[in-house]
Amino acid sequence: MATRSLWGARTKLALSAAALIGGGAAANVATSDDPSMTLKLYTTVPPRLIRDAMTATAIAFDYEYSLWGLPEGSSEREKTKHEVHLRSARKLQELCFSNGGIYIKLGQHLGQLEYLVPQEYVQTMRDSMLNKCPVSSYEQVCEVVKKELGDTPDKIFAEFDPVPIASASLAQVHVARNHDGKKVAVKVQHTHMTDTAAADCATVDFIVNTLHWIFPSFDYRWLIAEMRESLPKELDFINEAQNSEKCLENFQKLSPHIAAYVYAPKVYWNLSTSKLLTMEFMDGAEVNDVKTIKRLGIRPDEVARLVSETFAEMMFKHGFVHCDPHAANLLVRPLPYSGKSILGKKKPQLILLDHGLYKELDFETRTNYAKLWKALIFADANAIKENSAKLGAGEDLYALFAGILTMRPWNRVIDPAVDHLVIQGSESDRSELQMYASQYFSQISELLRRLPRVILLMLKTNDCLRSVSNALVLLCYYLFSAVTIENLIIVR
Repeated sequence: MATRSLWGARTKLALSAAALIGGGAAANVATSDDPSMTLKLYTTVPPRLIRDAMTATAIAFDYEYSLWGLPEGSSEREKTKHEVHLRSARKLQELCFSNGGIYIKLGQHLGQLEYLVPQEYVQTMRDSMLNKCPVSSYEQVCEVVKKELGDTPDKIFAEFDPVPIASASLAQVHVARNHDGKKVAVKVQHTHMTDTAAADCATVDFIVNTLHWIFPSFDYRWLIAEMRESLPKELDFINEAQNSEKCLENFQKLSPHIAAYVYAPKVYWNLSTSKLLTMEFMDGAEVNDVKTIKRLGIRPDEVARLVSETFAEMMFKHGFVHCDPHAANLLVRPLPYSGKSILGKKKPQLILLDHGLYKELDFETRTNYAKLWKALIFADANAIKENSAKLGAGEDLYALFAGILTMRPWNRVIDPAVDHLVIQGSESDRSELQMYASQYFSQISELLRRLPRVILLMLKTNDCLRSVSNALVLLCYYLFSAVTIENLIIVR
């Protein structure tokens, strides 16, 4: 029986690889009516498809052969599984860097899904994907600027630094000056994103579906569905600019008490298109750079409070949430035109960057999410179960959902002796959760399949905020806000 099972998996893999390289290439190359685009697809897609097929096949064979015959739950199987996870994560990392584009984005997503995918993948992707993104050449940048604005950078701008100050998965940023002397940041989309994004989405979709076919417990089709929905929005810089202005407008109208403390760069609309965005240049410290924040005369705990309150207002009051709040997208500077606090320190202002990915939470979702956090704070098991079910976790996976949100095992989630205003679990909690993440892989996959995509992005946002807040010494103000705002919602 075991031999037949192994032979069946081998046959599936061979058929999948052949289908991916052959039929996949033909289908994807045939998607464009533009002759120049078709030529680009013919030269770029087949090598990427071959790399995809080889990587997917190697990973699947490694799991199948390495774990074959090892008893479930045995120490030998767990040790071997850890080694296979690590090897596979490195293979996937290499594929992401080789292909670039949305593969980098996929790697970044995986790096932020702590306890939702094996820790070996999270650590491997987190350590590399945010800091080692590919850079477009200056010739490619000039090509984009000329196509979008009608002339080369040296003609459009008084000054334009050819070396980018930052590069991400979808674009890179150059410092420039307008002809009126204003310093600006110019965000230029990588040219290969336009060339291969649609084909890459289809290919990654095929890989994930193939792996799910071979290993039914591997079900990350939800991640591809989310990328298919969010990627076109992130690639449209006009959408990003509109999100930026709407975000500030929400604070001014709905949260005037902190509106002055939250800022986004001004957009130069006459120098912006769907693939190029010109913004006011911002100086500031990254939100987790505690040393620089202190040197600016700002207290890190006040920054933590401001970050927490800012995102609490977005989640629970505005219903319009920035879903990529990692440290590079959150800058801190002293509040302009203000004095010092009573302790002699300057007041912080939070600068929000990269507004490409937002999610809207309807009134019912915000209410249930706030009620769930209130239940978690007060260790109310019945309310946790009720509101987890309302958010899509079902009545059987609520304990797992609560553990993912709080970074604690269920017995500690409902322990009244635990300080539930500290959302980062202890080292023992984290170790236990890592064990659970491996042991209950299929249940986690099922939970993620069930949850609405807006809740999945809230999980990602929570993880980003948690990592930022830890570096600043966590003040869980947004948990207090969840309780306060939940009560206000009910009154309303």
